[in-house]
Amino acid sequence: MKWQEERQLVLVAKMYYEEALTQNEISKRLGVYRTTVTRMLQKARDEGIVQIKIASTHRVRVNLENELCKKFGLLEAVVVPIESQTRDERLEALGQSGAELLDRILIDGDVVGLAWGDTLGTMSEVMSSFKKRDATFVPIVGGPGKMHVKHHINTIVYNFARAFKARSQYIDAAAIVESADAQKEISRSAYLQDVLKLWQQMTVAVIGIGALFRSSNLVWSGFIGEEEKELLEEKKVIGDILSRFYTIDGKEAQSTLSERTIAIELERLRKNRTTIAIAESKEKVPSIIGALHGGYITHLVTDEETANDIMKWGGTK
Repeated sequence: MKWQEERQLVLVAKMYYEEALTQNEISKRLGVYRTTVTRMLQKARDEGIVQIKIASTHRVRVNLENELCKKFGLLEAVVVPIESQTRDERLEALGQSGAELLDRILIDGDVVGLAWGDTLGTMSEVMSSFKKRDATFVPIVGGPGKMHVKHHINTIVYNFARAFKARSQYIDAAAIVESADAQKEISRSAYLQDVLKLWQQMTVAVIGIGALFRSSNLVWSGFIGEEEKELLEEKKVIGDILSRFYTIDGKEAQSTLSERTIAIELERLRKNRTTIAIAESKEKVPSIIGALHGGYITHLVTDEETANDIMKWGGTK
């Protein structure tokens, strides 16, 4: 290349990359066609005059996201950098990332199923006001019953619907009731039919993932006795989604609890266009692995430490 030509390429590159001039502005300043500027910029890259490198530390996380997707068949993973050590601030960071992901995915006509718990409760509290959607938000699991909780399922549904200026449907039933007969009676009741109809129409779900017998998990504190706990341990259950339990290979563990549960079937999640799981912490890694093996989720939002632990697991069932 003649030095005169190289000089022109350097000149155009400096104008575009360092002075932030548009291609139209460069063409006017140099008196050449805009298409000529485009070709010169491309040649500057081809000749190595311009070398673009992504120096951001986010690249490491993007690579980790890609590895998670490739290994577990996810459509997308969002690995959140966690700078604070407090659990509340970690949940807020995850919640904000989950809300932005949902905003990008949600379309008019969607029926969005929601779960309850600390993760989704925090997410519902930190959500901004998004563009209005012609969508409906509905609980896909019963509430916490008589237990006092900060993040009730109906409150979560209300907050999500308000953020998107959308419709909401509420549920008046506990996640796990006293008996199989009570579950059947509630499921046949007139007031639950609107909810059940929306379950069949669901296109998107946002869920949390529970670690088995985690002390802070509200599901275990009121619904499960020692006998049932031992039964789940015998079945090698490692976690729950929507108060439904599963093993490391992702298979739902059937028990007497299944007959008492008011929640959508785990199999139904596979029919969604999108199912977003938001979960973090070392103790939840086996639970997340099981959910991934079960194919229940299409999108995962987690933190960097948890993501690395998931990749170290090895992917074996």
